Amino acid sequence: MIKRLLIANRGEIARRIARTCRRLGIEYVAVHSDADRSSAHLAGAVERVRIGPAVAAESYLDVDALVDAAVRTGCDAVHPGYGFLSEHPGFAAAVAGAGLVWVGPDAATITAMGDKSTARALMAAAGVPVLPGSGTATESAEEILADAERIGYPVILKPVAGGGGKGMQVVRAAAELPEAVAEAVRLGRSNFGDGRLLVERYVERPRHIEVQVFGDDHGNVVHLFERECSLQRRHQKIVEEAPAANLAPAVRAELLEAAVRGARSLGYVNAGTFEFILDATDRCYFLEVNTRLQVEHPVTEEITGVDLVEWQLRVADGQRLPLDQHEITATGHAVEVRVYAEDPADGFRPAPGRAAAVRWPAGIRVEAAFDDTGSGTDGAASGSAAPEPAFAGGPGGDAAFGGAVFGGGAEVPAFYDPMFAKLIAHGPDRPSALRRLLPAVRDTALPGLTTNLGFLAELLQAPAVVAGRMDTHLVDALVSTGTGQSGQGEPAGLAGRTDRVLAAAACAAAMQLSPVDDAPASPWHGAVGPFDRHRLDPVAPFGRVVLRHGRRTLQAGLTGRRGAAVDVQVESTPFTVTVAAVPGHPGLYRGTVGDRRWTGLRSPAGWELSVDGHRVALAAQSFAEGGSGAADNAVKSLMPGTVVGLLCEVGDRVEEGDALVIVEAMKMENRILAPFSGVVTAIRCAVRDLVATEQVLVELDADAEA
Repeated sequence: MIKRLLIANRGEIARRIARTCRRLGIEYVAVHSDADRSSAHLAGAVERVRIGPAVAAESYLDVDALVDAAVRTGCDAVHPGYGFLSEHPGFAAAVAGAGLVWVGPDAATITAMGDKSTARALMAAAGVPVLPGSGTATESAEEILADAERIGYPVILKPVAGGGGKGMQVVRAAAELPEAVAEAVRLGRSNFGDGRLLVERYVERPRHIEVQVFGDDHGNVVHLFERECSLQRRHQKIVEEAPAANLAPAVRAELLEAAVRGARSLGYVNAGTFEFILDATDRCYFLEVNTRLQVEHPVTEEITGVDLVEWQLRVADGQRLPLDQHEITATGHAVEVRVYAEDPADGFRPAPGRAAAVRWPAGIRVEAAFDDTGSGTDGAASGSAAPEPAFAGGPGGDAAFGGAVFGGGAEVPAFYDPMFAKLIAHGPDRPSALRRLLPAVRDTALPGLTTNLGFLAELLQAPAVVAGRMDTHLVDALVSTGTGQSGQGEPAGLAGRTDRVLAAAACAAAMQLSPVDDAPASPWHGAVGPFDRHRLDPVAPFGRVVLRHGRRTLQAGLTGRRGAAVDVQVESTPFTVTVAAVPGHPGLYRGTVGDRRWTGLRSPAGWELSVDGHRVALAAQSFAEGGSGAADNAVKSLMPGTVVGLLCEVGDRVEEGDALVIVEAMKMENRILAPFSGVVTAIRCAVRDLVATEQVLVELDADAEA
């Protein structure tokens, strides 16, 4: 068996691999960039190796540094995890060339499946159904036009070396093609170093179903059933489940058989995922093969009781698959949500930052880049074939929050993918799994960090999701049309954004006016002043507070007390709020507002609250507006990141809304727009510069002449 493994990754996937290593008695070496030098994924490693600066291209994507780290620390194998170099044939070849074991398919398989054109041809030859499309990939707009005319519109352009939906463009008419090709080629070159495109017929509102396969060096190939991955936003998966919902048995059998047939034709070894789309008539078509472990692998583990990482290690060691096909069974249903550091209220903009404290939910499986103990260890259980809930919240006295307790803070850096955790619930059937997952999402608290938790909670309650009527456009449609959501594209389960802000203001008023620091166990017992009265005067100075949300002023008053709760009125809306200080975390509070959970963080700048996962920032009326915006002619970065494009020059005349700079943060390109029309008088950044939030990038003059 493998003795020492280099985990060539970071965050939650590195911790997941480490957990299986500990259970199997395999030593592991952890690597880190400068941004991750105190990351939780380093805990338990026999050695920790710095591989470069924070930028991924100079650390986690540095093949030579990773191979050198494995050799120097005496490793005999390398596990790439997912993302970064996990599907890089050059890395696989370099590992093998150094005499080390690569945990995954060989470089030739990765190369073949990494090229969409080659993969499509190989699968078609194996009898796996494929969409009508082009035979070869190209950057030529003329060739692409000819293919599109032959296939018939609408078509989709796919970067041949791409992944994660980057660069894909849907074209519905020939007139749209030249601009779409130019954009797709540019994105393909910048993200993958290859601008060639493949053209395929576009399927409207498809389902996305994938099949987990495994092969070994002895000719055995099995499947471990399918996963539903249709809930996506801009081609990025956010909710996955196993098995797929409302899938006819005959369609399931066809998908599983096609995946195994395709894997056999490749002589596939180790873990892989065959992805398919289903059209409105449930006809299935091959999409691609992911030659690695998937982010969503836990839902398969939950229904099969199989540790897929253990299987990867055993197969890489030359062993046979632990089970034959007839021995692999599926029990119950599992649903997973991905937790991202992003702001749903601002177009899902990446929102790196620091959580002042962490509370994961108890009773479900949690896989995260950091835990809620503040110790940097994940407390994984050992000795079971199936993975335990590795990072579930520990026991504690916070009964209002499912028994989980708050732990130390944690950082989500700006340099990497914004996903940092997954919550997975298993039940005997789909409704029970959803019923377990929803309160767990609501119970998760990361004060100080903006996340998609509130969005996830509302999505899990959407009627189409509850009924299992999903397709890959459902989430984007909900956001863009407001169907089932507020006019701002936000979930409306809290009666829209306005009610959410008012509820947060009620909690902030309770935080400010309640003597919770003196008596956290019973905040109002024996309190002096207004809390001695059964009814309070909302007009009295001691019973009201003025808050501000953006440019909106809110007045909140404490109007009464009922046991451990107070009645708060914001504007004309009444709320019942409970509030308690969180022991060991000065300035941190938690409680309920109606039937919702909230956490609040007090700082010199004001209050930051999360109501059922929706983050709201409030300030005292006297607090000055932060940031100068465009008042001093400075155009600033909205987030920390790397400048990847300058779209203007000094002296250019730009119009309001024109893109000036492209800042890449957490693997997403963010266009910084001109706030008003004017002339560019100075550029304060350069391509590849690392920039901070509020850093000046460009200076404009509205009065200057070009």
